[in-house]
Amino acid sequence: MRKLTRVKNGCLLPLGELEPLGYSEFTTELLQAKKENSRISAYFARPLDEDRLEIFAVLSRDWQEDFLLLRTSVGRHFQSLTPDCPQLHLFEREIAEQYGVVVAGHPWFKPVRFHSPWRPGEDAWGRDPRQHPVPGDMEFYRVEGEEVHEVAVGPVHAGIIEPGHFRFQCHGEEVMSLEISLGFQHRGLEPLFGGGPRRPTLHQAETLAGDTTIGHSSNYALILEALGGVTASPRAKAIRALALELERLANHVGDVGALSGDVGYLPTASFCGRIRGDYLNLTAEICGSRFGRGLVRPGGVGFDIDEPLAKSLLARLDVMEKETRGAIELFYDAPSVLARLDGIGLVSADTAEALGMVGVAARASGLPRDSRTHHPIGAYPREYDQLVIEERGDVYARANIRRREIYKSIVLVRRLLQNLPSGELLTSPKALAADSLVVAITEGWRGEVVHVGLTDGQGRFSRYKVVDPSFRNWNGLAMALRGEQISDFPLCNKSFNLSYCGFDL
Repeated sequence: MRKLTRVKNGCLLPLGELEPLGYSEFTTELLQAKKENSRISAYFARPLDEDRLEIFAVLSRDWQEDFLLLRTSVGRHFQSLTPDCPQLHLFEREIAEQYGVVVAGHPWFKPVRFHSPWRPGEDAWGRDPRQHPVPGDMEFYRVEGEEVHEVAVGPVHAGIIEPGHFRFQCHGEEVMSLEISLGFQHRGLEPLFGGGPRRPTLHQAETLAGDTTIGHSSNYALILEALGGVTASPRAKAIRALALELERLANHVGDVGALSGDVGYLPTASFCGRIRGDYLNLTAEICGSRFGRGLVRPGGVGFDIDEPLAKSLLARLDVMEKETRGAIELFYDAPSVLARLDGIGLVSADTAEALGMVGVAARASGLPRDSRTHHPIGAYPREYDQLVIEERGDVYARANIRRREIYKSIVLVRRLLQNLPSGELLTSPKALAADSLVVAITEGWRGEVVHVGLTDGQGRFSRYKVVDPSFRNWNGLAMALRGEQISDFPLCNKSFNLSYCGFDL
């Protein structure tokens, strides 16, 4: 029996150790792994020549704390695996759009980000690659029938918000189907990583999704450290973990406040808006940037936390914890608030599993998915229980996950500040290993952030793949609206609070 290739989080694998499979064997192994409770964390391609692609699958084996890697090659037409593994739905559409290939038998074959293929030739939908396609220019799913009507929202929205288009098929107030079309701010960041790393590459990693700066830059640092043969010191790892939890706190607190605003409960909305800023300011005290820009560096961190600063941060955290608990418990003690959240926007565990959902949204539907638990790395103590699960899969469950994680993150931030270990702040990576692969996964505040770096024979990136948690969860929002009132859309949308730019990249 052939031995399959497995790798740990943040560990280097020479590509020569990953045996290419025929597409039939690749399919068999992938579907068998799926039956054995593995799940797709990344699925992407890189060109071999003008007519062939090499496809890589990264399957997370959560309870074994490693990844199963599969590799195959295909031509310009190949058979879709989505009917047997719905988690691949968006990944296969993405590959088709990026390389102009046809994935035969895909049940919902249409563009994802509306960009021209990376290589010349007609694209998968017969469009002229010399002309940039118009985002949203495609056929949408339609429900026909008496009294059925269609509601189109966006891409331009009220207020300061990113663009996205939502197409509702409704019977009266009931939503029968919601289709979400993004790609309006596709930036083409993945191709920019090719041939790197360069001086701007780290800054590009920090801006993959601006509200997840620490999550994305931590993964980029892990990949360069593995390829460059260095390890961040215990002190640097602790500061990274601290920054990641402050990022989680700021966004979770902000989300609870936004949910409060959506249901018209203004006390918590007002308090959390200000408290979110306090957590952002703690990060700014460390590195000068409220979003953590410049803090995480390959080989360590760019800023230290000395004893006076640690004491100051702890003193401020004591005050902020009381204010945070007070504002949040107001929200959860109000019967009118709970009645508005209860039973709205249901996503079952089976649906969440089929879609490959991750993070807050997955845990709210009963799926135990948290890379701090399943793929621990850095300063996260194994004895610290991060896994927070709800079963109901509704808006209340997604909100309550945030409340519980806020309290756990405060505990961890305090523990890290009180016990910062010694060590160098920064160790520069050496020349990057050639013909190698590294998978890095970090539990961002929305969910798992996945980066995969592949190098060529000169130690430069031949392919750099990013999977933001929003890429996995937007379809979950579409499913949450089925059977709901269209007026519940803002509340359901905020309970997911997904990123447009994290999807569009």
